[in-house]
Amino acid sequence: MLSDQTLARLLAFREERDWAQFHSFRNLAVSLSIESAELLELVQWVSDADVADVVRDRRAEICGEIADIASYLALLAHDLGVDVDQCVRQKLEVNEKRYPVEKAKGVATKYDRLK
Repeated sequence: MLSDQTLARLLAFREERDWAQFHSFRNLAVSLSIESAELLELVQWVSDADVADVVRDRRAEICGEIADIASYLALLAHDLGVDVDQCVRQKLEVNEKRYPVEKAKGVATKYDRLK
């Protein structure tokens, strides 16, 4: 997810400030959810037709929220000893079975409702 160098810098940033004490599983998960909501807030009440304008005009804010999300996720994964890449590969295997191409291509139906 993050390069080893970026993760090391993120961990050093946290250590220098003695913030690990605040980074329980619950607190990091809550913070991750809050930052995701802040990303959504940038397009709250924006019509689908105007989303491209928001992306263009508020790119720096979007980047900042994505950075916050990635940072909290990286800290959470690090602290729990979770390999994000491995988790994604495992979930892809599950979803490949749940969403076979012949049933799921071009539709947004949840796997348990596919025909």
